[in-house]
Amino acid sequence: MSVVLDVVVREESGTGNAREARRNGMVPGVIYGGDKDAVSIGVKYNEILKAINSGQFLSNMVELNHDGKPQKVLTKDVQFHPVSDKPIHVDFFRVTEKTIIDVNVSAVFVGEDVSPGMKEGGALNVVRYNIEIKCPAGSIPDSIEVDISGMNIGDSIHLSEVALPPGVKPGITDRDVTIATIVASRTSKTAEEEEEEAAAAAAAAEGEDGEAAAPEGEEG
Repeated sequence: MSVVLDVVVREESGTGNAREARRNGMVPGVIYGGDKDAVSIGVKYNEILKAINSGQFLSNMVELNHDGKPQKVLTKDVQFHPVSDKPIHVDFFRVTEKTIIDVNVSAVFVGEDVSPGMKEGGALNVVRYNIEIKCPAGSIPDSIEVDISGMNIGDSIHLSEVALPPGVKPGITDRDVTIATIVASRTSKTAEEEEEEAAAAAAAAEGEDGEAAAPEGEEG
């Protein structure tokens, strides 16, 4: 648990109450979900900003404290001011350590230094920078490691080929999504391919010259 926030309960909801909370240096919000009613809350602006800047606010479980009573939640949505980009409202969803949730986690690629395709000058084409998974709210991985060490030019790696941490399952189950491919780059082209391209370019140039000279032949 890396983010802990102290909250105050707002007795009233609505636009007017939310504006008042902002004037008092608070970010209004709502806690909902589970077997309890929704509760309007306020969190100090500086604490919300610090949590957002930590990089852990949107992808990990957060603990809210009210009068010494902790409540584990997930940040479901943060609204930002369209001009100042300041957070102006936040929604939290109640969870437990074992609640199964859907979350997007960053893909981290390893093995580029030994990949045959990369050694031949291929380029890594990332299809998904984030991977959708299902996992317990208390065990959200920081990232998913994608090993491309055995990939050649033209190869693709799919989610089914990625080793997921214990308790983590794919969030998309109706298809085997592609995570990345290794594609040929200009530096990886063979000498034969380069010769073929040069010959084709020369033939095209000769054709253009012949077309340009045709009118003079007609006049002669």
